[in-house]
Amino acid sequence: MLRTRVLNLLIGNSYDIKSEAINMDPVYTRVDKMKSIPWLGQTLASFCWIISVFVYTNGTEMSTADWLQLAAASCWMISNIASIIEIKST
Repeated sequence: MLRTRVLNLLIGNSYDIKSEAINMDPVYTRVDKMKSIPWLGQTLASFCWIISVFVYTNGTEMSTADWLQLAAASCWMISNIASIIEIKST
């Protein structure tokens, strides 16, 4: 059993170890991933963080810290979007 998992990992067949351990079906499609609570929560949080940078500056010049906050929030959002794009459609 372990050899099969290692072989799958090496040849690129991915599976969700957590879902296998608790007998849940893994997420296979982009739409299913987008409907998942963790993905929705993280995407909403990163979107709110991006908006908060602009609300906080209130039209004044943005400082270096503001730019860094915006970069971090944007990277988080891009990571969430990339996790959807990377799923292979079947």
